[in-house]
Amino acid sequence: MTEPGAGTRRAYGLVVAGAFGYTCLTFVWFSLPAYLSTVSAELGLTGTQAGVLVGAVPLTYVPLALASGVVVDRAGPGRSLAAGALVFGLAQIARSAAPGFPSLLAATLLVGVGATAVTFGLPKLVSVLFPPERTGTPSSIYLIGSSVGSAGVFGVGRPVLGPMLGGWRPLFFWSGVVAVGYAAVWFAVARRAGVDDRSAEDEGSFSLGSVRRDLRLILAHRELQLVVVVGTMYLLVNHGVQGWLPTVLEARGLSAGLAGRIASGFVAAFALGVAAVPAVADRYAARRTAVVACGLVAFAGGVGLTVGGVGPLLYAGVVATGVGVGGLSPLVRAIPPDLEGVGAELTGTAVGFVFAVGEVGGFLGPVLVGSLRGLTGSYAPGLALLAGAGLVVAGAGGALRRLDG
Repeated sequence: MTEPGAGTRRAYGLVVAGAFGYTCLTFVWFSLPAYLSTVSAELGLTGTQAGVLVGAVPLTYVPLALASGVVVDRAGPGRSLAAGALVFGLAQIARSAAPGFPSLLAATLLVGVGATAVTFGLPKLVSVLFPPERTGTPSSIYLIGSSVGSAGVFGVGRPVLGPMLGGWRPLFFWSGVVAVGYAAVWFAVARRAGVDDRSAEDEGSFSLGSVRRDLRLILAHRELQLVVVVGTMYLLVNHGVQGWLPTVLEARGLSAGLAGRIASGFVAAFALGVAAVPAVADRYAARRTAVVACGLVAFAGGVGLTVGGVGPLLYAGVVATGVGVGGLSPLVRAIPPDLEGVGAELTGTAVGFVFAVGEVGGFLGPVLVGSLRGLTGSYAPGLALLAGAGLVVAGAGGALRRLDG
C-alpha cells in the first residue's frame, strides 16, 4: 500500500474508524460489570463466581497476548481488527442467552480472545500509518475511543438503553449485533484502504522459523523489557485504583454517591493524561522524560491517596494518579514501534509481550490491595504499594535509551 504520511486526513480517518472498534469492545467488555448485581441475582451466582467473571477478560491476556500479537503482525491490522470484533460480538450475543455460570464464563473468555486482537491490532494500525516518532497522538485517539465505550455502558447503557430495550439480555444481544456489523464495515474499509498490503507481501511469515526468530528478538530486547516493566506497573496501579477507590472512600466515611463521583474524577483525569501526555512528548521528542514524569506524578498521587484522608490532598491524589497512569497508557503502546529492531513490522508482537506480562500486574493490583486490607485491617499498605509502583516506572523510564531527541 501507499502509506499515508503523518498528519494526513486519511491516516487519522482510519485511526478514528479503527477506534470505534475499541469503543464497541469496551462497551461489550464492561456491560457485565455494569449489570453484575442483576445478572448475579438472576443466575444465582456466588460472590466468587461473580469475581471470576469480572476478571476473566484481563486474565485471558496472560496466556494469549504474545501469540495474538504474533498473529496480528502477520495478518495485518485490517483483518485482525475485523476478526476481533467479530469474535467478541458473537461472544456477546452468546452471553445474552447464557443460562448459567459455565456458559457465561465460556462466552466471557471468548470476549477476551477477541479483545486481544483489538488491543494489539490498533497499535499495529498506527505503526503502519505513521512514522515511529509520531505515533503518540493517534494512539491517544483510539484510547479515547476505549474510554467512550466503558463510560458509555455505565452512563448510558445501564441506566438508559438497558431499561429501554428490556433488560440486560437484550442490551447484550444488540451490542453484540452492533459489534458484528462493525466488523463487516471495518473489513471493507480496511481492504479498500489497503492497510494489510504490507503483511500480505510477507510470504512465509507464518513459518515456524519466522515466528521463532521474531520471538527471540522481542523477548531478548532490553529496551522492550523496560517497557514491559512500565506496562506491568501501569496496569497494577490502574486496575488497583479503579477496583478499590470507591470502596476505600466509603470506608473513610463518604457516601456511595460522592465516592462514585470522585472515582469518576479519576477516569476524567486518566482521559486527560491520555490526551495530553503523548502529544507533548511527541512534539518535544521527549518520550523517555514523559515516562519518568508520569511515574513520579503517579507516585505523588498514590501518596495523596494513602495519607489524604477525605480532604484536599486526597482529591489532588486522585487527579495526579489518573493523569500519571493515563499518560502511560498510550506511551506503552507507542514506544515499541520506535525501538531499534522492532519497528512497524513487530509492533503487534512487542505490544503483545508488554500485555502478556503486564496483565499479571493488572490482576495483582486489586488482589494485593484486598489481601493487605485483610491482613492489616487498613487500605493504607495496599495504596502505598500502588504509590511505590510509580517509582518503579520512573526508574525503568530513566533507564530507557534512544527515545528523547
